[in-house]
This record gives sequence, structure tokens and C-alpha cells, in this order.
Amino acid sequence: MPFVRHQQQPIVLEHFQGGEGEMLRENILNTNEEMYDKGRVFAKMTLKKGCEVGRHTHHGDSETMYILKGHGKYLIDGQFVDVGPGDTLYCGAEEEHMLRNENDEPLEFIALVLFK
Repeated sequence: MPFVRHQQQPIVLEHFQGGEGEMLRENILNTNEEMYDKGRVFAKMTLKKGCEVGRHTHHGDSETMYILKGHGKYLIDGQFVDVGPGDTLYCGAEEEHMLRNENDEPLEFIALVLFK
């Protein structure tokens, strides 16, 4: 069924995945049904200066992030990589990763978690 979802109040997630600070999450799709049971997250995320998505591993799913605004450090394969607007970050199942904002401006990105 088609719908229009107007902007919602962001959800504040403190110490997300064990990371420092807080992350703001604005769901684009809210339920597995809206994603045809193919995934569990499709959302716009925001990290302020000094905040991070902690080190974590996905089991049975993958995560793709697309950077909209700001710059950050992405941990993949044990190395930090500088990321910024227009970059696509991908992490498959059983791979560890994290994302950190060390800059003054907010780091905004779209996150998509799909089932394997």
C-alpha cells in the first residue's frame, strides 16, 4: 500500500553498539513488512562530534551506509579509512566495523541492513 511518511522526531540511541555518545535515528521504513522481510534497518542516522557507532559484527545480515554530509573514520578490516559525502560503506556478514565522527559538523548517513 502506498504511503507518505512525514518527517518524524528522531530516536536518540545512547552508546549505540557500545560506542561513545549518542546517535540520532530517523526511520525511513519502520517494519520488516515495509521491507518485504528482506531487511531490518533503512534509516537516516546522525552522529555529532565525538560520537560513534561502536565496533560490532553483523550475523546473518550486511550493512551498507551512504554518507550524506560530514566526514568520519570507518573501521573495516582492522584499518580506519576517511569517509565523506558520496562514499558508500559496505560490511558483509561476520565482518567487524565501526563509524566515528571526529569533526565539528554532524555526520549524516543512510543505513541499510539487509538479511543474507
